[in-house]
Amino acid sequence: MTSEDAALAAINVATRDLFLPTVRAEAGPLAAGALREQRTHLAYLADVLTAEVDARAERRRARRIKEAKFPRTKRLADFDTSRSAVDGATLAALATGTYLDAGEPVVLLGDSGTGKTHLLIALGIAACELGKAVRYTTCANLINELVEAADDRQLARTVARYARLDLLLLDELGYVHADPRGAEFLFQIITEREERSSIAIATNLPFSEWGTVFPDPRLVAAIVDRVTFNAHILQTGTESYRLRITKTRAPRNK
Repeated sequence: MTSEDAALAAINVATRDLFLPTVRAEAGPLAAGALREQRTHLAYLADVLTAEVDARAERRRARRIKEAKFPRTKRLADFDTSRSAVDGATLAALATGTYLDAGEPVVLLGDSGTGKTHLLIALGIAACELGKAVRYTTCANLINELVEAADDRQLARTVARYARLDLLLLDELGYVHADPRGAEFLFQIITEREERSSIAIATNLPFSEWGTVFPDPRLVAAIVDRVTFNAHILQTGTESYRLRITKTRAPRNK
């Protein structure tokens, strides 16, 4: 065994003990590159450690996106603002994440097919890439989860888990009617996050019609009050992007 082989074997053992998989994988190739380029020992060490740091950051980013439970991948850069009522400057401002630091809500209002879910997911992925803890769910699924947690005497723990998120994405508010019990549980989630952590909601209903979802008028007023205070309200419009695409493709299929 050469001295180089012995060194790589020692690095392999040490990096396994220290949980440094990228250093283990990159030590040899980076050493060869450093030798060719006549880089100093310190420069080589910096390269190896930087590779490990970058790899860990990427793994954390991927883990945050996985834990957010997005139904699919959507990004702000892929959203066509030329066909939407939402302007690019607003999205660029939200992409910086300053609203997250301030715990400000975001509400996406518009008809079906106008890009609400795309924007909701894209804001979530952007937040994940900023190092934030995010969770996507629909209004109906969250209410069902809370009701089941209450039945299992786990409601306080579930509410606390959602309260720890930096950003809660709540999709499809308005498609399913909430019973009084479920509406009260959802109100607990919203109250726990008020002015501390952001919530982003996508809905097809104007605020004046949220009473069709939540049965108690006083509860409706309280929910609307909390999700609109200091909120970024984006109107996505009424024309369905999906329907427009379908119509443009229809002649080709004849």
